[in-house]
Amino acid sequence: MNNSAFFFQGNNLLLPAGVPDTQMDSAISLDFAREFNKSEFDQIDVFEIPAVKGDRTITCVSLSPEYPLPAAWRAVPIRQGISLLNAGLTDGGPSIAYAQKPSIGRLLRAFHIAQWRRESRFCGSCGAKNTESPGELARLCPVCGRQEFPRISPAVITIIINDEDKALLAHNKKFLSGVYSLIAGFNEAGENLEATVVREIREEVNINVRDVRYIASQPWPFPNSLMLGFSARYASGTIRADGVEIEDAQWFSRDALPKLPGTGSVSRYLIGRWIAGSL
Repeated sequence: MNNSAFFFQGNNLLLPAGVPDTQMDSAISLDFAREFNKSEFDQIDVFEIPAVKGDRTITCVSLSPEYPLPAAWRAVPIRQGISLLNAGLTDGGPSIAYAQKPSIGRLLRAFHIAQWRRESRFCGSCGAKNTESPGELARLCPVCGRQEFPRISPAVITIIINDEDKALLAHNKKFLSGVYSLIAGFNEAGENLEATVVREIREEVNINVRDVRYIASQPWPFPNSLMLGFSARYASGTIRADGVEIEDAQWFSRDALPKLPGTGSVSRYLIGRWIAGSL
């Protein structure tokens, strides 16, 4: 194993004293694992993730939510860290492609796999305790032979622009007060991504769109998504929030914007592209 690792618990990255939040995308010494009781098999998982495209392998230490942290350790929400580490990189612009530091990609990969491993300890077919599948990133059931690979769930997120060059922004019930972002939703079986864009917008805000165009994507392991960013043009209908997920949705001009999602997200990137006039 590598001599450095990421330490996770739930949706948080764990950092010991002396390591600032600005370095949370850098693995820390695996020697810190000595502060945890690794004999607690069901509570602590130490594992290595295979490299992708020549990158280095990634070592992780994943703790169950119930495990008490040693003194001086702290938990930093991964979402908060993405905004902090990506600050200034993804606000968009006429010639700026969606950017993400390679180190953040490694952090998100590690976090995604850590969650999947905790959720895949038992076979989904027969309930037996899974083992590791030799030579690949997968779980293997020793009883029925079922293999399970890390789940990746595609989801679309779309910036909608009308003929007055205003953008539709919406407040989801899960957002912080006053924050508006874009319409998003998961791809359904049998749909292509463009159909998902059209359906989600119609379901959540009651309008129809046209000219659906792919822009950029982002890994978003909360818990296992791949966000695929699109733009679309308003076609018809009157905005009506569904009241289930979306509490409010409005057309906004560039000079009268509400609170926006933090930097580091593909939603903020798409909004930034529109603000810069590059969509």
